[in-house]
Amino acid sequence: MLKKPPSVVLASFRPSTYPRGYASALHSLRPCWMVFLNILILIVVCGVSSAVVLAEDHLAVPANLQVFDTPNDGGQSLTVNWAPGALDSPDVRYQVLVGDAGATDVAALKVVAEFPAHTRLVKDAKGAWWTRTAERNWHQFTIRSGKAVELKDGTVYTVTVAMLKGEERIVGPLLQAAPTPNWFNWNLVNNLVLTLIFGGVVFFSIAHARRRDIFLRRIPGLDAVDEAIGRATELGKPILYLTGAHDMSDPSTIAAAVILGRVAKKTAAYETELLVPHRDPITMAVCQEITKQAYLEAGKPDLFKEDSNFFITSDQFSYTAAVDGIMLRKQPAANFFMGSYFAEALLLTETGASTGAIQIAGTDSDHQLPFFVTTCDYTLIGEELYAASAYLSREPVQLGTLRGQDIGKAMILSVIAIGILLATLGVATQAAWPQYFLDFFKDVK
Repeated sequence: MLKKPPSVVLASFRPSTYPRGYASALHSLRPCWMVFLNILILIVVCGVSSAVVLAEDHLAVPANLQVFDTPNDGGQSLTVNWAPGALDSPDVRYQVLVGDAGATDVAALKVVAEFPAHTRLVKDAKGAWWTRTAERNWHQFTIRSGKAVELKDGTVYTVTVAMLKGEERIVGPLLQAAPTPNWFNWNLVNNLVLTLIFGGVVFFSIAHARRRDIFLRRIPGLDAVDEAIGRATELGKPILYLTGAHDMSDPSTIAAAVILGRVAKKTAAYETELLVPHRDPITMAVCQEITKQAYLEAGKPDLFKEDSNFFITSDQFSYTAAVDGIMLRKQPAANFFMGSYFAEALLLTETGASTGAIQIAGTDSDHQLPFFVTTCDYTLIGEELYAASAYLSREPVQLGTLRGQDIGKAMILSVIAIGILLATLGVATQAAWPQYFLDFFKDVK
């Protein structure tokens, strides 16, 4: 009967089965095989590690490089996108190169930008999320016409991106694109939607004001108008009305002219003299017509005087000195300071206060409000000046517009509060979803 060869049962040998010398020889060879096996494993691991290190240190061509006309702009710009690389870090840099359409060599291209490889990401761009051209972690650079390069609409240019680390540099493929202007900026479509919403609220408020009476908060400064006009009538003294330093293109001057119409109607009814000095001839002409119409509505057209509105000068302090002289000579019983004012505000109101007149001011010039509050009896602060016309006239259009503006302000404050909470939450949790809400209220040019 044949015995099994020793090599077959080598893996499961037992020293007691074989002769003493044979077992000793096998036992002495075991450490040699273990050393050889360890050396082999070490060589393989070192080789793989070296290959990985070499692969990691080796620069790679920018992946998925794209060059195209910048969307939603007025032209003269190109946008470059490419995927993030494995070596993106502050030690590695990217270069953006631009040249003419016929350039076939990198040497013919001009470097227009160079920046660290961990910057210039899509998520850092100003565009909204609905106009993004790549993933948030991709690189994006916009080449604009300027000192570095001059881009012309309709002209084709060659663009590429190079990756640098130390002395090593690798250049991506040469791509071509032409800048062109766009008809519509989709980044601002949110502004269009918000404008339509706000307009709808205003029109709804106007329709509501025509059906029902709208409550308006009491404005003490306007309640005092009748008191001031009545006091001037009792004393037989004139009323001085100023429309501010700006012309009719300024909203505060328009509001001052509207309030003048209400004051003129009261003075016509009480047959009280009205003085309106001006710094701008156009404003004077408009106020003359407003005053004339007020006297007609009061049924006293014969009492209207063309020279009740008169032009003095456009110079700031010459006008101030002239009005101060009128205050000291005419001794008006009531002074109205409506509109926008500058350094002349305190000079005018101090002189008026020294004559003992009732003084009512209204301005949107926040830098002059402290002086008006100190020296005047009543002050319309900021937007109260614009609400004064609706408060005095009670016309549905003006009341509805005022109500619609207040609703719009409440919506804006709510959005600001929600936006602060979402922005804080996004920073704390490193989440991207809050930005989808914040972008809808972003004004991107």
